[in-house]
Amino acid sequence: MSKREILVKGTDLQNSKKKRLKKLICWLIIDLSVAFIIFSLLLYKPGRYHPENNETDEVSPFLLKLSSEINNKSQLGKPFEIVITQEALNDIIIRADWPKESEGVLLYAPAALINPDVVVLMGTADFQGIEFIITIELQAALNEQDLMSISVPKIKIGAVNITPLAKITAKKMYTERLQELGDINTYTWQTKIVASLLNEEVFEPVFEIEGQTIRVEKIIIEEGKLTVNLIPSRKRK
Repeated sequence: MSKREILVKGTDLQNSKKKRLKKLICWLIIDLSVAFIIFSLLLYKPGRYHPENNETDEVSPFLLKLSSEINNKSQLGKPFEIVITQEALNDIIIRADWPKESEGVLLYAPAALINPDVVVLMGTADFQGIEFIITIELQAALNEQDLMSISVPKIKIGAVNITPLAKITAKKMYTERLQELGDINTYTWQTKIVASLLNEEVFEPVFEIEGQTIRVEKIIIEEGKLTVNLIPSRKRK
């Protein structure tokens, strides 16, 4: 092999290495840019998120009024309705026991919005000192058989939609929790709601107050308020 051929091959090899290095740098820049964009989206704070501070441990007056209203009107044995405003819902939520901790994540500063056909729950999640805003949308409906379903059409961290992943994770955690607890009454309204949220199951929308059964006849979700029509049955003897 002549000296010229050796020089040409050496030059080609150097050019090939330079091209590979340029490609590597380009892909590295692209990867870092994508990672930065995703992280920025995760850290995004929705403009509609305005949590209120809770400086008291007292029970919400809205909750006391709501409980009294349901109890009193159900005694009359006639259909009635209750209205929960966005203000009342937020007051009830913020007076719960916050913060809450699960799987190393601290959740606090809750807030709720009532938009047409959907209730939006929001909160701050702290994971190892990094804060993310969690948004969960809830919908409730009655089908033609008067069975209720409560669904979660959307779950977001910041501006990132994580609905499919979140539902799979929630189902797994709930199944593991049931296995740990053992014998669980799956006929309580609490477990029926959880089953509907996770598995899109329908259930009888009934609950009891002072031994009296009350059925949810209709749910109307409008801007700023939630209206529920209820039908009480006769008291059990």
